[in-house]
Amino acid sequence: MPTNTRLGVSTNGVAPSDSKSYPLQFEPLDKSSFTPMYFQIQAQLLKMIHSGQLRAGDPLPSEEELSRVYVVSRMTARQALQSLKEQGLATRHKGRGTFVTQPRVEQDIAHLAGFTAEMRALGMKPTSRVLAAEIIPASAEIATRLAVDVGSPTFRLHRLRSADELPVAVENIWLSMARFPGIQKLDFAQLSLYQTLRERYHIRLSKADEVIEAHAAGKQEAELLEIPQRSSLLIISRTLWSVEGTPVEVARSCYRGDRYRAVLRIPATVVE
Repeated sequence: MPTNTRLGVSTNGVAPSDSKSYPLQFEPLDKSSFTPMYFQIQAQLLKMIHSGQLRAGDPLPSEEELSRVYVVSRMTARQALQSLKEQGLATRHKGRGTFVTQPRVEQDIAHLAGFTAEMRALGMKPTSRVLAAEIIPASAEIATRLAVDVGSPTFRLHRLRSADELPVAVENIWLSMARFPGIQKLDFAQLSLYQTLRERYHIRLSKADEVIEAHAAGKQEAELLEIPQRSSLLIISRTLWSVEGTPVEVARSCYRGDRYRAVLRIPATVVE
C-alpha cells in the first residue's frame, strides 16, 4: 500500500525518506525493466501533473529527494526533472527549487486564428489588457504594409494577452482608420478584434504573411510578461489580407518563449 509520509512510496523495499507529511505517493521503480529509470520517474511525475495532484506553482521533489526515495543516482533524478523542464512543464528557480508550470500554448501557424479563438480551442480562458488604443500617423513601414499614404491616420492597439491569467504575449496592431472608422471607440479588452472585423466591418479574411524570429526580452517586455530581462521571446510579425487582396492589419506580437511555441504541420508528400 502507498504511504502518506514525505515522498512516501509503495513497499517492495523502497523506504520513504522521513516521517514528515507529504501528499504525494510514489511507486517503486522496476529496475529490471528496459525502460530507463529516469523515464519511469518522469512518467510518475507526469501522471501526478495530469491528474491534478501537482498543479502549476507546486514544488517538485528535489534531485536529492528523488534520488533518496528511489535509490537512484542524483544524475538519474536530474535527468527526470530536466525532461519535464524541456517539455515546458517545470521551471527551476535558483535557490528555491523546481516548480510545476502551466503547459506551453501551441499555435498551428498553418492555420489562421485569433488569440481568443486559439485559447478557447485549447480549453484556456483568454483575457486582454489594453495598454494603448490611439490614432497615430502611419510610419513609412506601416504605410507600405497597409498600402496607405505615409502620415495617414492609423489605429494602434497595444495589448497584453493572457491565458488562464498567465501573461503570454504583448501585441501591437495597426489598422487604417479610413477602412475602419470608429474602431477607436470599441473596448478591445472585452472584444475579439477578428470577430469585430468580421461582424462589424464585414471583412472576410483570406491569408496572412508571417515572419517568425527569436528575440531577447527588453525591460518593458520583461515587466509586462513577468519574466527576467533577456529571456527568450518568439516574435511574429504579420500582415493580414482580405479576400479582395487588401492588407487589413499589420501586427507584431511578442510571445514568451517558455510558454509558447509555434507548430507547423506539413502534409506528407511523395518524394522521388
